[in-house]
Amino acid sequence: MQNAVNGAHQIMNRYSALEVLKGGLTGQKNWERVWRAPEPKREYDAIIIGGGGHGLATAYYLAKVHGMTNIAVCEKGWVGGGNIGRNTTIIRSNYMLEDNANFYEKGMQLWEEMAQELNYNVMFSQRGIINVAHSDAQMDSFARRGNAMRLNDIDAELLTREQVKELLPMLDYSSKARFPVYGGLQQPRAGTARHDAVAWGYARAADMRGVDILQNCEVTGFDIKDGQVQGLQTSRGVIKSKKVGIAVAGNTSRICAMAGFNRLPMESHKLQAMVSEPIKPFINTVCTFGAGHFYVSQSDKGGLVFGGDLDGYNSYAQRGNLPAVNHVLQSGMALMPSIGRLRLLRHWAGVMDMSMDGSPIMGTTQVKGLYLNAGWCYGGFKAIPAVGFCFAHTIAQNRPHELNENFTLNRFEKGYLLDEKGMGPVPGLH
Repeated sequence: MQNAVNGAHQIMNRYSALEVLKGGLTGQKNWERVWRAPEPKREYDAIIIGGGGHGLATAYYLAKVHGMTNIAVCEKGWVGGGNIGRNTTIIRSNYMLEDNANFYEKGMQLWEEMAQELNYNVMFSQRGIINVAHSDAQMDSFARRGNAMRLNDIDAELLTREQVKELLPMLDYSSKARFPVYGGLQQPRAGTARHDAVAWGYARAADMRGVDILQNCEVTGFDIKDGQVQGLQTSRGVIKSKKVGIAVAGNTSRICAMAGFNRLPMESHKLQAMVSEPIKPFINTVCTFGAGHFYVSQSDKGGLVFGGDLDGYNSYAQRGNLPAVNHVLQSGMALMPSIGRLRLLRHWAGVMDMSMDGSPIMGTTQVKGLYLNAGWCYGGFKAIPAVGFCFAHTIAQNRPHELNENFTLNRFEKGYLLDEKGMGPVPGLH
């Protein structure tokens, strides 16, 4: 590996089994930095606000697919400090509406090749996901969604109660169960990944292609003239660019207010995730609780990773509260009582940008050269590669990719909503 010279991007060897072996034999002391810490240039061809998974993936695909190498990513904190490091890492494409299904299936395909693409082990584990049903009506609903998935060439299997019991023996199947198990819907190709590794992998890959990752670079304002973005005011000075993409999750309203967007069809809520103390292998798939809002998987370190509903009120805080913890744990106990003696190791919160119909917003805006990526609700992590691919196309070509052409901001004005759950304009229910 070579260090950056005269501002040029760092040239790295590809990681390999030999490199890992050499690292082990030398006490892991000879690894170089995997991305630079450059000073901001005066001007870039494009700037992405937000150094999370969406921002880094977008920068990577701008460089790789569209040949744009004079790019910066502005991150107010550090890479991996936002929602990409504050989630339950679930990856799936089990959607019913065609726009969502095709988008997330593209993401699934990119997840399946991500480690090779980035030359970085993101620990993608296709352990599958099972949505457990607790009534005849829910089984009918799952059958409908599964049929829609298969019509879009997405894997789906409707499971009987006996099949669910074979795969998830730890659930409550007793005659006294509060929520009896009727069956479930499985997507075998779904799974989990290591969230930090995804951030680091995209940061390294983008840096190798010349992208400047500017950490501790908070955006404090926009320079807009005659309806065209000219650049950004930041804590590290003024940076010029006529193409700016916004990918800041729950802070979207704050950033957009600086650009003159006073009202957006979304709310910011905090969503907690939790992890238990490590235990022996207990559950080898992702499981969701159909009668409540609870989802669980087991990490490679042995902890049960789980989450549930939003905290229920608007907030920008990256910390949770005990009533929400209590609610999630009650749901978990109702589904699998055997976890009752486990100790909760830690919990945290991400700031969610909840759109009014539960589907994302990605495309151009009323300001020329300013592009918006927001409203991901619970789906931000699993969307990372598809967002990067499609948002990069939108920025480079100044028009949406066919996979995100209906994720427009003005669909709320026109009434063309993508309400996956049919819950109406109530962000907390999506």
